[in-house]
Amino acid sequence: MNYYPTPLESWVSKLYLSLGVNEPADIDVKRLARFFRVFLYYKDVKTMSYENGRFRSITIDSRLSSAEQHEAFFHELCHLIRHAGWQAGMMPAAFQELQEFDSRNFTRYAAIPYHMLPAFDLRDPDIIVNLADTFRVTRQLAQDRLERISYSSVARIRERRADYNYLD
Repeated sequence: MNYYPTPLESWVSKLYLSLGVNEPADIDVKRLARFFRVFLYYKDVKTMSYENGRFRSITIDSRLSSAEQHEAFFHELCHLIRHAGWQAGMMPAAFQELQEFDSRNFTRYAAIPYHMLPAFDLRDPDIIVNLADTFRVTRQLAQDRLERISYSSVARIRERRADYNYLD
C-alpha cells in the first residue's frame, strides 16, 4: 500500500522526532503539555481548553477512560496551537466546524503518528486492537486512522489509473 502523509501528518511526525518521540511509549501528554507551555488539569468537568494572553490550559474530564483522556488532550491541544478565537463566543458555525474537523485530524495524527506506522503490519487482522492498545487510544480512533489511510491509498491508485490512457 502506497500511502503518503498529509502536510499536517508530516508536521506532527517532524515535531515528535525533534522531541525524541520515536516510539509509542514516548508519547507523553505531560511532556507535550510542557513543550507547548500548557497547564494540564484533570477534573470532574467537561474537557476544555482555555487561553488568555500567554496563559494556556487544558482541563481533561477525569471521568473519561484513559484512552478517551489521551484523545481529548490532543483534540484540545490542537485548538490551542492551531486555532484562533473562542468557539463559545460569536464564531461563525462554519468556522467552528472547520476547527473541529482540523482537531479531529490532528488527534488522529498526534495519537498514532505517521512515522511509527511502519512498525506495524496494517494487514494484520488484529491491527485495530494492536494499535489501540499500543497507542493508548480507543478502538474507534484506531479504526478511523486505518480507514483514512486506506481511503487515501485507494484514491491515489484511482488517480494514477485516471492518468493512464487505456486506449494507447
